[in-house]
Amino acid sequence: MPAHRTKDIAPRAEPAGGPPVRILPEGRLSYGMQLPIQSQSTIYAEPWEASATVEDLAEVVRTADRTGFAYVACCDHVAIPERLAGAMSTIWYDPVATLSYLAGITERVRLMTHVAVPGLRHPLQVAKQYATLDHLSDGRLILGVGAGHVQEEFAALGVDFERRGAVLDEAMDALKAALGPEEFPSHSGERFSFSGLGQRPRPAQTPRPPLWVGGSSPAATRRAAVRGDGWLPQGDPRDKLPGQIARIERLRAEAGVADPIEIGAIAEPLYIGEPGWDTGRRTRTGKPQAIAESLREFKAIGVHQIQLRFRCRSRTELTDQMAAFAADVAPHLDS
Repeated sequence: MPAHRTKDIAPRAEPAGGPPVRILPEGRLSYGMQLPIQSQSTIYAEPWEASATVEDLAEVVRTADRTGFAYVACCDHVAIPERLAGAMSTIWYDPVATLSYLAGITERVRLMTHVAVPGLRHPLQVAKQYATLDHLSDGRLILGVGAGHVQEEFAALGVDFERRGAVLDEAMDALKAALGPEEFPSHSGERFSFSGLGQRPRPAQTPRPPLWVGGSSPAATRRAAVRGDGWLPQGDPRDKLPGQIARIERLRAEAGVADPIEIGAIAEPLYIGEPGWDTGRRTRTGKPQAIAESLREFKAIGVHQIQLRFRCRSRTELTDQMAAFAADVAPHLDS
């Protein structure tokens, strides 16, 4: 990967009188990835991940860091009920612990939760964890948030599952205060109220780290439009994205939010070159320029960043695919 692509990652947000904040370089299609190993749902995990080690995870992240990926991401689940364990597995690394470890072995790549579930915790606890992570990583946090979907998880932690959307709405408002520049932030709401309580260290990013909203339901897209700095769709196919983006932009305008929102998409699985093995019906394979041409369609419909997943049979094959993408596909994304 040429060094100039790494430098293309946007500088961290500067003071702008308050949120929203923007971090991606304008006019470019950025790319990142959900990390393997740290979550192993049968929907997307590759067989080799079951026996992978911490060093395997670390090498994947080091590869992302040195080849210009905009971010690496991990998920948030506290506990998985037995009824879902067969499909979801119970392997879900804690995002704060995982991203903090990865911050110490990287220099450039941003560290994202896709997604954290703030409603499972008090906003001050969430702010303390992620402000510290942003401070320790020199301002590389992207806090992706979602409402959650596992009812038993909420019940075990004493949180109202049926009201999780409203809880997330208020939690986002509280987090904007608690992750802002004030040492003694304040928030007064229906569920959470605090003032006169100091938290340091403050986040390195100013006015605060970005809050991106995950999910594709009407409630999630409304939340992204009204409260989010970015949108992380949950697997919307390409033909559905223009309508979703138009709705978000309309709702944002109706809410009087003038600042642009950073739109994401999850690309189809990729394999650079000819795999010689069955990579699945949906996987896009072939020459780098053909793959780049396909991915440029996302930019044309208003997407700012794409989340990538590479089909692979080992850690080495994954890191080779990542390096091939960075060297041979990424330079053509903005052609």
